[in-house]
Amino acid sequence: VQLQASGGGLVQPGGSLRLSCAASRDTLHDYAIGWFRQRPGKEREGFSCISSADDNTVYKDSVKGRFTIGRDSQKNAVYLQINNLRPEDTATYYCAAGSCSPLLHPMEYDYWGQGTLVTVSS
Repeated sequence: VQLQASGGGLVQPGGSLRLSCAASRDTLHDYAIGWFRQRPGKEREGFSCISSADDNTVYKDSVKGRFTIGRDSQKNAVYLQINNLRPEDTATYYCAAGSCSPLLHPMEYDYWGQGTLVTVSS
C-alpha cells in the first residue's frame, strides 16, 4: 500500500490550499483515508477521515467549517481542502490508510504517506 501526499506549500494567513493523497484504486476501496498533521515539537494529531464503505466523514471539532475531506475518483485520490489558513496550521500533513473513527488516532492507521509541508506565514 502506497500513499502520496502532495499540495503543501507556503501560503499567507487567510489563504487556501488543497492537499491530495494519491493511492491505488484498490487502496481507496479497501481502506479509509485519514489526514493527520504534526506541528514542530508536537505529537501527530488526526483531524479528518473518510470511510471507504460509504464515504462517511469525520472531523475534529477544531477544524470543522474550515477543512473539507473528499474523494477525487478521477485521480484516485482523497483531497483535503483547507480554507482560511492560520499560522497555527503550519505543520507537516500526512495521509494514512486504515479505519475511520471519531477517535482519529494514529494507531487506527496501518499505512502512511511521506507528508507534505504546509507553512502559513505572511
